[in-house]
Amino acid sequence: MWAGQVEDLRRDHQVTTLDLRGYGETPLEVAEKYSDAGDVLELLDHLGIGTAAVVAASYGANVVLQAASRAPERFSRLVLMSPPVDGVEPTEDLRAFWAEENRLLEAGDVDGATALNVKIWLGPEADAEARELLRVMQARAFEVQLAAGDDVDNEEYEVTPAAITAPVKLFSGAHDLQFFREGAALLATQLPDVEYVELPWAGHLPTLERVAEGIELVRTALTVQ
Repeated sequence: MWAGQVEDLRRDHQVTTLDLRGYGETPLEVAEKYSDAGDVLELLDHLGIGTAAVVAASYGANVVLQAASRAPERFSRLVLMSPPVDGVEPTEDLRAFWAEENRLLEAGDVDGATALNVKIWLGPEADAEARELLRVMQARAFEVQLAAGDDVDNEEYEVTPAAITAPVKLFSGAHDLQFFREGAALLATQLPDVEYVELPWAGHLPTLERVAEGIELVRTALTVQ
């Protein structure tokens, strides 16, 4: 998902990437209790990174909010896109997506569920390359996560926006589901140091929808003011 941005950002940043468990190249071990946010903090420890600026989207952005709430001193800047936000009730469009995805998966139509995700998560600016990238990524996630079943024990840390001391650049997309737009707007009122931008052209994953512009959005947001 971030390959194009990572290659470009390495021109002027030291970049470390993390696949959460059950995504990309990271397996999902069902026999052990773990925490996605805890994994982020453990990776920083393992690599000897005292503080980091972090870029994340969607569920990954929520994981970063968890980690930054638990250990705010480890983060110098956050760039977050379309995070799910605690305290926002699921909206009608999100519930409709969940219902259709569950129907397809229960019918064994993983390809159909994958295509549904591509349709929902990318806005009108996304090209065929972006849609194929997301299709491959989502198919891999389904492969790993469906094999694990319901025996996954992922501890979520509490998100406490007031505890997050790092400056936050927060993006949402005007073509995203209402749930994520409402969540971003609420989060923008809760964070101590935040700049919130709604992108009029974007859906849920703007860095895939306008690749070159997405890189510059991230690079600019990482610049210390």
